[in-house]
Amino acid sequence: MLLLLIRHAQAGDRDPARWPDDSLRPLTDEGAKIQLEVAGALKRLKLEPELVLSSPWTRAMQTAEITARTLKLGHPVACPPLAEAPDLDALQEHVGTRGPDSVVALVGHSPWMEELAALLLTGEDDGLELDYPKSGVMGIETERLAAGMGTLRWFWRAGQVRKLGK
Repeated sequence: MLLLLIRHAQAGDRDPARWPDDSLRPLTDEGAKIQLEVAGALKRLKLEPELVLSSPWTRAMQTAEITARTLKLGHPVACPPLAEAPDLDALQEHVGTRGPDSVVALVGHSPWMEELAALLLTGEDDGLELDYPKSGVMGIETERLAAGMGTLRWFWRAGQVRKLGK
């Protein structure tokens, strides 16, 4: 299966006065616009997941909703393990059994997306140092979510994926 690891789009700055609970912080208009372009590029590249799992935090869920709507998919599914340090068993439960040609999108946050990528690729959550930009998309091929079982296929920043999709 191909996993699309997507970091949420640009969100507003942390502001405890406006969002005492940081999990409620939304995307900015610019972040939503960029994610719409990224999702459109994924569609043109025929990288259309059959399942979109997202952290339940507002900014990640908004990113997942933009992606799913643009790709004409069903609604994203809230996946609490994407809002914490990687737990491959918990994530595998949400992903379920998938065939080798399946594509699944996982939308989450830094630093956990970096840790998840490192864990899948190297077997250690600190086994790889990454600069994972907002709206960045990484393609990792794997049979199942297991430490060290993934193969990196590509890693695109938002600007790169938008150019590739034109």
